[in-house]
Amino acid sequence: MNLRDPYNAFCRHSHVELDGAAAGPLHGLNFAVKDVYDIAGHRTGNGNPVWLETHDPAAHTASSVERLLAAGAHMVGKTHTDEMAYSLNGENVHYGTPVNPNAPGRIPGGSSSGSAAAVAGGLVDFALGTDCGGSVRLPSSFCGIYGIRTTHGLIPADGIVDLAKSFDTVGWFARDAQMMRRVGEVLLPASGFAPARLLVAEDAFAFAGDDVREALAGAVARLKTAFSQQQDVQVYGGEGAQWPGIFRILQGDEIRRRHGAWIDEHHPHFGPGIAERFRWTRTIDAADVERMKRKREEVARRVVGLLGDDAVLCLPTAPGIAPKLATAGEQLEAFRARAFSLLCIAGLASLPQISLPLGTMQNCPIGLSLIAPRGADRGLLNWVAATLP
Repeated sequence: MNLRDPYNAFCRHSHVELDGAAAGPLHGLNFAVKDVYDIAGHRTGNGNPVWLETHDPAAHTASSVERLLAAGAHMVGKTHTDEMAYSLNGENVHYGTPVNPNAPGRIPGGSSSGSAAAVAGGLVDFALGTDCGGSVRLPSSFCGIYGIRTTHGLIPADGIVDLAKSFDTVGWFARDAQMMRRVGEVLLPASGFAPARLLVAEDAFAFAGDDVREALAGAVARLKTAFSQQQDVQVYGGEGAQWPGIFRILQGDEIRRRHGAWIDEHHPHFGPGIAERFRWTRTIDAADVERMKRKREEVARRVVGLLGDDAVLCLPTAPGIAPKLATAGEQLEAFRARAFSLLCIAGLASLPQISLPLGTMQNCPIGLSLIAPRGADRGLLNWVAATLP
């Protein structure tokens, strides 16, 4: 492995490098891949050494990676992820914590931590991540880069280790909007979406707090100049306190069904926070799951109805800047719980969301997000690249 990596972004234990096609729209660019994507002939690490040891080399390469290679991009390596992708912190007890290049001394965010660090540190032009509960959006905000969670199911997720299939999506990071669009032109279907209305999620900003609102005020004002139609909205409809719980229970039930048997067979060692989360999934009541499925449908109808086919919803990506390294576990869990109130909206409604690096607090990055209608991903990226170059 002959790779410059001052940020501990890349995996040594599952390294693989692949040349792209000799020509194509991404020729001359290099990219990294979160270590949940399969590469034919290589083991996928999924952030845990026992997972790496107990799974055979992949028979096929994830189609999203294949498409980038076919477009001419050069894959330079695989990047660290939180264990089993079940965290938002970016701290891995087995492989270490990638450095946050734009907020030294603070966590990079997870679970696509290595990909975010590699992009923020200028090691690659773009990097693939995955987003289940915020695993692209939160690192984007913490590291001061662009990141997109795509419409659920719009990009095939074959060859990717799933965490919770009804929430998992392909996503990526870049340092500028033009690069985000270039990658989207390869991975996403065409979209004629061009937003005509800006909806500002007033209750989401209130939840995030005055400091976040103030840090993002200039960015929101800048966005408003691009729209003739603007409206403050209450996205939660008075039930915002319930939404993170809906997400956590449905996600947790899927995680238990996906990984419970493997955990019982191999007894892997998990780091703090992650071990407790896996244990908690065993306590979820089946009746609660069925009730939350109905609640999720209600949430989705509300958010989709607000957006129609011509609006974007503006909200903070995160309720604050990246916590400091070595922050106590209970404080990280409290931050995670608050973050889910913002991150769960797109996940519950299966919508695309892009985090824009447009704010700072205490000299650290904080992102502003736009949520668009289902399938509007490429149109959203086109609009961002044209409006926020």
